[in-house]
Amino acid sequence: MALRESFAIGTVRVRAGSAKEVELPITRLVTGGDISLPVRVLHGREPGPTVWVNAAIHGDEVMGVEVVQQIVASLSPKTLRGTVLAVPVVNVFGFMTGDRYLPDRRDLNRSFPGSARGSLASRIAHLFMTEVVGKCDVGIDLHTAADRRSNLPQIRADLDDPRTRELAETFGAPVMLHARLRDGSLRQAGRERGARVLLYEAGEAMRFQAEPIAVGVAGVRRVLASLGMIDPDPAWADHPAPAESRSSGWVRARGTGILYLEVRLGDRVENGQRLGGLSDTFGRRVRLVHADRDGIVIGLTRAPIVNAGDALVHIATPV
Repeated sequence: MALRESFAIGTVRVRAGSAKEVELPITRLVTGGDISLPVRVLHGREPGPTVWVNAAIHGDEVMGVEVVQQIVASLSPKTLRGTVLAVPVVNVFGFMTGDRYLPDRRDLNRSFPGSARGSLASRIAHLFMTEVVGKCDVGIDLHTAADRRSNLPQIRADLDDPRTRELAETFGAPVMLHARLRDGSLRQAGRERGARVLLYEAGEAMRFQAEPIAVGVAGVRRVLASLGMIDPDPAWADHPAPAESRSSGWVRARGTGILYLEVRLGDRVENGQRLGGLSDTFGRRVRLVHADRDGIVIGLTRAPIVNAGDALVHIATPV
């Protein structure tokens, strides 16, 4: 059997059956140091799809970094069928400072597909699209909840696309949520380039949490196995069918106070059910919090002090 052609990325080529770490130049610091986008290319000996897995588009969403690290450690290019591009940190600037955004306060996940001559965010987005997304068939974008929130492991994707839906089911997170494409997001830009993209949401910002990491690693490996890139492993091959949801919403505080929640991530709740309450600084209950729909709790605030209008509990309505 003839050896596969080498894989071109940046200024280098990666031979079939080998792995290589590539640094894609982004810019230079004012001190003169270089900032680069780190990519590990695993170019399988046998042909197959090309898949990217990325984390930390938001610099404080570190959980996915560990998922990428474990995925890379579990793969061998000598047995891999196809190619995996692993990008543990996309927002390098934010990751170094623990900041969701870039130094210019732009949200990288609202800057795709970007431009080679635009803002810093736009340039990073363009580099990622050109060197990673444009070479891939499938992408998995790893996220966590925003600051002081926590998310149940879930896949957000275009469930109206049959192939994307199949991949979302295969991933095996507890919930798969049909989510509209957001302008400027990696998921939208990837879809416009012809790639199927899954967005994995789980856990909290600036924390490594064992369960969200384990669900993420198993999910990515299931997707790779379903694409024929690796062999299935009985340890993670079987999983309950995810609950499907096509709508969700946040229950918001109707007053100000100290929050005590009575529900956990993954709980099923009914419309009108008490979810918790707000108290004043002396412990007097000033307001109750009730569910505004039937559904599954997929997100919670972790902030004990809330103001009127703050988002408290995210409920997804199952199909």
